[in-house]
Amino acid sequence: MKERIQKVLARTGLGSRREIERWIEQGIVIVNGKVAQLGDRADDKDGITIKGRRVRIAGELRCRILAYHKPVGEVTTRKDPEERPTVFQNLPRLHEGRWVAVGRLDINTSGLLLFTNDGGLANLLMHPSQEVEREYAVRIYGQVTEEAITRLKQGVEIDDGMARFEQIQHAGGTGGNQWFHVVLSEGRHREVRRLWESQGLVVSRLIRIRYGPIQLERGLRSGRWRDLSRQQSDALYALVGLKPPPVKPTAKKSFGKKPLKRRPYR
Repeated sequence: MKERIQKVLARTGLGSRREIERWIEQGIVIVNGKVAQLGDRADDKDGITIKGRRVRIAGELRCRILAYHKPVGEVTTRKDPEERPTVFQNLPRLHEGRWVAVGRLDINTSGLLLFTNDGGLANLLMHPSQEVEREYAVRIYGQVTEEAITRLKQGVEIDDGMARFEQIQHAGGTGGNQWFHVVLSEGRHREVRRLWESQGLVVSRLIRIRYGPIQLERGLRSGRWRDLSRQQSDALYALVGLKPPPVKPTAKKSFGKKPLKRRPYR
């Protein structure tokens, strides 16, 4: 069944539907030798090029979503000019589409990264308008005062505007090294680190432990991945208002159906 071109291309992970609509308006999307127009439809039998490059379109997408435990030292990019290890090197091979990372973690941050072959889902999960929560475990070096916590929850000015934590919860430790769990509803570059640094504090360790409804399972070792369950995949689609397509079989071990009991990180 043919679908609107922007929807078909968004699933490949090339960009959001809005971005692809701009490409169509610019005349750089060609379908079967003709310049595409907004409203045109296509499927996997059509020949589509963008700026002269052929785009491979899979048939009906069988969605697959992974939870990956990113270790410190890996970069969130497909190819790194410095030849550092990338998060994509440890992922399983896909037969439909390509892996799209849902957001990024910097090289010194570990924890939960989601990957999917549904580019439309990935783009919505990352879009600021969706306000999808991200939760981190943060080890802070320095004395954290109640005044600093109040400011961080009310909002402070950082390089690219006002920012704040939705929640801050003490999670263990005393003195100059303490753990906190913090929640934000956006994903600006190094935002967690910059917020704490605005209070004269240093983040000595940073781990993402939740993205939306998906938590980092303690049994998922660093550098390993696991397929999400059908229930978890459906929850992500529902979160951004999408109807879920068919999904791949799930891993034998369920992934966090029940809330995890939180223990302080050491």
